[in-house]
Amino acid sequence: MILGVGIDLCDASRIEKSLEKESFCNYVYAPSEQALLQGLSGKHRAETAAANFAAKEAFLKAAGTGLGGFALSELALLRAENGAPYFELSGRAAAWAAQRGLTVHVSLTHESGLANAIVLLEEHRPEGV
Repeated sequence: MILGVGIDLCDASRIEKSLEKESFCNYVYAPSEQALLQGLSGKHRAETAAANFAAKEAFLKAAGTGLGGFALSELALLRAENGAPYFELSGRAAAWAAQRGLTVHVSLTHESGLANAIVLLEEHRPEGV
């Protein structure tokens, strides 16, 4: 059953300026995401950071919690070997998702300095519930 769907759009130039601030990076990005971003440069780094930010916002919208629901750094967005994005949840976000038996689906795109993300939260319930 679909628990929620969220979508967000983010301007990479806005995020690019913020990436210069360590406090912003620590507030928004988990250490694993920061490592991912450190391996990138220029436009690709800014667009990846913006896509990750948009995905976090989309997750919060899908969860129905708004910005106060979970710490943004609890919603780490990483990439599989084939480049596919996936969430690695921690803290309260991980407990909340586990309690509901959630599968998190995420899709990202970016072009011309804009990054877009959509998140679908799929809840798995035991048979007969």
